[in-house]
Amino acid sequence: MSIGLDSAAFTTRVISDTYEAEAAGYTDSPSFMAGGRDLFAEPGRAPGIACRGYRTSDGLAGLPGRDQLRRALLGASASND
Repeated sequence: MSIGLDSAAFTTRVISDTYEAEAAGYTDSPSFMAGGRDLFAEPGRAPGIACRGYRTSDGLAGLPGRDQLRRALLGASASND
């Protein structure tokens, strides 16, 4: 299912140490960012390079659910309009 981001550019970035994580506002791996903002930010969470867990309808997982990611991307796209 398309969410209207077919022409959007996506990049990946490797964060190799805590200093880079702090500079980028990166809170563990994997992180999903749009417009420099963490789509799943948790208030008070410190930058880091550890494995990240996501709260999903099936419990804690290594990735957000597809629908969670879709909603987060749509929200970020709408806030940039």
